[in-house]
Amino acid sequence: MEKFFKFEEHNTNVKTEVTAGITTFMTMAYIIFVNPFILSAAGMDFGAVMTATIIAAGVTTILMGLLTNYPFALASGMGLNAFFAFVVAAQFGWQAALGAVFISGVVFFILSVTGTISHIDAAVPTSLKSAVAAGIGLFIAFIGLQNAGIIVGSEATQVTLGDLTAPGPILSMIGILIIAVLMARKVRGAILIGILLTTIVSFIMGIQPLPTGLGAIFGPPASLSPIFLELDLRAALAIPFFVIFSFVFVDVFDTMGTLLGTGARAGFLDEEGRLPKVNKAMLADSIGTMGGALLGTSTVTTYIESTAGISEGGRTGFTSVITGILFFFTLFLAPLAGLVPAEATAPALIIVGVLMVGAVMKIDFDDFTEAFPAFMTIIFMPLAYSIADGIAFGFIAFPLVKVVSGKYKEVHWLLYILAAISLIHFFWK
Repeated sequence: MEKFFKFEEHNTNVKTEVTAGITTFMTMAYIIFVNPFILSAAGMDFGAVMTATIIAAGVTTILMGLLTNYPFALASGMGLNAFFAFVVAAQFGWQAALGAVFISGVVFFILSVTGTISHIDAAVPTSLKSAVAAGIGLFIAFIGLQNAGIIVGSEATQVTLGDLTAPGPILSMIGILIIAVLMARKVRGAILIGILLTTIVSFIMGIQPLPTGLGAIFGPPASLSPIFLELDLRAALAIPFFVIFSFVFVDVFDTMGTLLGTGARAGFLDEEGRLPKVNKAMLADSIGTMGGALLGTSTVTTYIESTAGISEGGRTGFTSVITGILFFFTLFLAPLAGLVPAEATAPALIIVGVLMVGAVMKIDFDDFTEAFPAFMTIIFMPLAYSIADGIAFGFIAFPLVKVVSGKYKEVHWLLYILAAISLIHFFWK
């Protein structure tokens, strides 16, 4: 084992790697509860999605560790799961949405194998990549505020503040406060701990009934049968191209950004700032997306929470193996998930939104030709309730303002093609 993972070469040991694996798991385990709540809104079976989420995360994380010997972990991506449930599945059905995810995984796989990803990465400016991350942050935070009942619909103003004296919003605000305090104090696993503590508060408030016996917490995993291999590829092919493109785009650049960010923290980058074996890492991610769709869950992607384990000294794929194994153990906590109210998971969406919006700091707002396309991307995601539309507006705006300002040399030729595709997306909607 030590020879396979090369502990000595990476200046680490089994104890350190195990500790790092546990830390990474604690920081991202919230997805076990949050993802089923999001996807069940699209009509999918809650228990089945929870099982699929766990298996996809466990298998793909272990695969990443064995294939690359990097301490990166993967699971169903936040933001992409909201896009899946509230946009694609809402319009085309969750079976077609799963088909779209699978197709996006195939495209991602081809891009990884051929090395085309590096060329695409060079074509899209940092400002647009950052804007996409920030826009998704606002989008999922908006969904979290709605699930909490803090923001509700209004005939006069479209949206308005909900009844903050009602039990649901009160519980969610308590949850937001708990997670915010834990995050501020840099407590590992703050989001997961916050969800569990908020659930306990829900028992005290009478929103959820108290569990009776260990059977209410521990039990066999729910069956995958309601969603396993239920993807509809034929229906997915009828979905507008730009929707599938959005799945690919967000997954590719979210993964690329995460790999480079976590890789830099671990000291993996070479002298040119590149991550060795990046294609293998992207390959593992693409396999996870395809496999996740077959199991019945949304796009699987590399988690920035991997940085938590790296900060604890994790430097090899053994960290990922430990994280993956811990995911499998949670299969037997299926009954516990049923005790977690939506008001307890809503704060997690809001807090994750806060973390993602921080990407705006990488946008040069002093340069209007960078700021305007980024703003269009960010603002249209929550207001149009669509990640795809936000990306499309950004791709159209960027070359437009660059050309009219005489900065056409700053526009990669590929962006003109993406702008044309974006225009077609709006006309064919």
